Amino acid sequence: MKQPNIFELEGAERELGKKVSKNLRSELRIPAVLYGPKVKENVHFSILESDLEKILSIGETKLQKLTVNGNEYETLLKNVEFDPVTDRALHADFYVLDPKTPVTLRVPIKLTGTSRGVRESGGRVFQPLRIVRVRVLPEIIPAVFQVDISDLDIGDSVHVSELEMEGIIPLDDPSRTIVTIAPPKSEELFTSSLEEEEPLEEELLEGEEALAEGEEPVEGEEGAEGEDGAEGEEEPKK
Repeated sequence: MKQPNIFELEGAERELGKKVSKNLRSELRIPAVLYGPKVKENVHFSILESDLEKILSIGETKLQKLTVNGNEYETLLKNVEFDPVTDRALHADFYVLDPKTPVTLRVPIKLTGTSRGVRESGGRVFQPLRIVRVRVLPEIIPAVFQVDISDLDIGDSVHVSELEMEGIIPLDDPSRTIVTIAPPKSEELFTSSLEEEEPLEEELLEGEEALAEGEEPVEGEEGAEGEDGAEGEEEPKK
């Protein structure tokens, strides 16, 4: 389990107000707030926009050693508000970690290696879950969960319950699938085609058995399908 990188940040106290925040952004500084279970009063400050972008550029959990007015804080970047048009950061929330207080966060999942099913059979990798929610003490916060898929063959999967989570409480369902190796596209289409044909054969056999026992076909059965919308149903008005 990889440990998070620690970024050193220098913050400057700020006043509250929309005008102040707007002026800070024009100076390429991002308004921010500092809070936590042991913080008596929230600290309002600003940081360089370039420093925040460095943190955001890495797709892992990051911790910060933040200094504001000579006071140092061990923090976790909890939330960033972005402009919906420019996608520029507008505000950032930093959570002050307390060694004895668990924190809830979202940890990314990264795949490593090349699946045997991909190498040898041309399979495809599907990753339906890329982030897992956990509750954990600050000293064992993971930067990322790495999943080695080298030994996975076609049809194999990895679930949340198989992640290395000693001392960590998963908040997502342990049975959720993280990654699965699917067959090649051509093979999948061939299998799907066969599955569609099988019910027709079963229906034919059932009909033959019924006639062999001397039962007469019920009149009007074929026309009844139209009542279920399979045939003859009018197109809905758009």
